[in-house]
Amino acid sequence: MSAFQISVSASALSALKSRLELTAFPDELDGTGWAYGSPLADIKRLVARWRDGFDWRKAEQQLNEALPQFTRDIEVDDFGALNIHYVHKKSEKEGQGLPLLFVHGWPGGFFEAQKIIPLLTKAHESSQLPTFDVVALSLPGYGFSEGPKKKGFSIKQYAEVAHKLMLALGYNEYVTQGGDWGVAITRQIAYTYGGKHSKAWHTNFLHTHLLLNSPPPTDESSYTPADKEGLERFKKYQRFDSGYFKEQATKPQTLGYSLADSPVGLLAWIYEKLVGWTDNYPWTDDEVLTWVSIYWFSRAGPAASTRIYYEYTERMDDVPPPTIPLGSSLFPKELARIPKSWYSYVGNVVFEAEHSKGGHFAAFEQPEQLVADLQQMFGKGGPAYGVVPGRDGYEH
Repeated sequence: MSAFQISVSASALSALKSRLELTAFPDELDGTGWAYGSPLADIKRLVARWRDGFDWRKAEQQLNEALPQFTRDIEVDDFGALNIHYVHKKSEKEGQGLPLLFVHGWPGGFFEAQKIIPLLTKAHESSQLPTFDVVALSLPGYGFSEGPKKKGFSIKQYAEVAHKLMLALGYNEYVTQGGDWGVAITRQIAYTYGGKHSKAWHTNFLHTHLLLNSPPPTDESSYTPADKEGLERFKKYQRFDSGYFKEQATKPQTLGYSLADSPVGLLAWIYEKLVGWTDNYPWTDDEVLTWVSIYWFSRAGPAASTRIYYEYTERMDDVPPPTIPLGSSLFPKELARIPKSWYSYVGNVVFEAEHSKGGHFAAFEQPEQLVADLQQMFGKGGPAYGVVPGRDGYEH
């Protein structure tokens, strides 16, 4: 294990500014708004800010001060050792925090957890609120983690890395939370390592990719209005918003040239999702630019983050429903929502909370609500209380 501080070189910052100064913008048809993708006016404004006003050093310092970061070599079966970057923040109640692994997806990262970490690790006056030891890794190929060097690195391998990281940190038993690809990865963890090591899992995106695309035989008359609305939202996503998935799942290398060579191309690619997948979240320009800059300065380069789509689609390595406790937080602007009658196909749902506001990036958009759900699920009286004996977030 080595302590880690984000420290982008001056030459990398200078090279980024040079590229931004040479930007060639496309034209735009009148009146298209968001229908054709990221609007030209937005991207021009963000590029001007990125080039002349955005202070990366300030963002870098804020992340370093807020998040205790480390790197560690993790040996992956058939792929060798990968140097993994992660955040590890322990509970203020030393030795009592419930170990929780946070797993991100695309286009997210470890930084999505920056708002929930202080809330989860806080020692509360109320004995009814548990605290957590939080681990938020950068998945291989994302952020400041090393990327795989050969093909075939899919959900099983991402889960292996995350699990072995928890063991290396001394957490033989732990719980998980994830959205986006984090759902597939934590589900794999729950299936492969569930019972002995993985004790419960929680998601803000209750689904499996195969389930959404091949619905189980169910009585549609039992669907609630919310069920129907969630399925319609998925159909809309498939029709108008899934082009990125198809490209990254079929020809990630071709796309990679644009993402690696053009910071503006990367910005537009990710900005479209940050705005489109959130529930009117009031993004500041600097939040967007910090998010995208981490991809631009990532250790493996931004193209590496897209390959998970190809590897997963090539294998469709889904697993049977895990039996350990599963919790779900439902946010209204998530990309899809499955009917309750499908829950058993995903896992053993023991906790469910529904919210009136929020979208795909729940930890960043609605941190208080997500944390409250985790506290309720794992707190005294909750359905997953005491799943890790002696590390339940309370003093004994």
